[in-house]
Amino acid sequence: MNFADIIVLIAVYIYVIVIFILSEKVLKTKPEVSRKFLHIMVGNMIFAMPFFSEPWIMIVFLTLPATIGTFLLTEYSPIKIQNSVTESGHALGLFFYSAIWTALILVFPKHLWIVALAIVPMVYGDGFAALIGQKFGKVKYKVFGGEKSLEGSLTMFVITTVMSVFVWMVFMTIGYPMPQFNLWAILGISAIATICEALSYGGIDNLTVPALTSILYYLVTITL
Repeated sequence: MNFADIIVLIAVYIYVIVIFILSEKVLKTKPEVSRKFLHIMVGNMIFAMPFFSEPWIMIVFLTLPATIGTFLLTEYSPIKIQNSVTESGHALGLFFYSAIWTALILVFPKHLWIVALAIVPMVYGDGFAALIGQKFGKVKYKVFGGEKSLEGSLTMFVITTVMSVFVWMVFMTIGYPMPQFNLWAILGISAIATICEALSYGGIDNLTVPALTSILYYLVTITL
């Protein structure tokens, strides 16, 4: 680990601390907004990934500690922590959020753009879908006991598509090795991610959506 890695880590730590403070203190009167604000804003760490000299640095100092910490906040933790579910979110969902990020970096250490694109639907798509769906959702539907809205699902597809294009362009602009831009792949995978989210509930979408998305991007852009 070099000096540049330390600077990036410090910047990320400061950013995350500020986000948690805003989420827990400023938005504490609006639990759902607070939870999704944290969900979305922490996800911006995908833009820090290319600036680390080695992928393991992010795992050791960021995602793995977050995975362990969020697991200790769940009901399955061997250590019982009082008030384990914060205003910012459901503890198990936060654990899945951190765990899948760690797993993706381990699986795709040389293709961090796949990790970033797999995180996009979980962070931005699902985050904005929940906010828009709860406020403006009129057409409701239920799948496996979980209630969704058509407006929320459409929001997820649009936001996932737009942010995937943006992330792809950012990684290309900073010089990260990328395959040729493929809008059709983004549209198709964004649609599948939206369907996957609709079929998932109870926080499990924080695992299923990124896992499926990463596999699809790898198959479509690397192996085919």
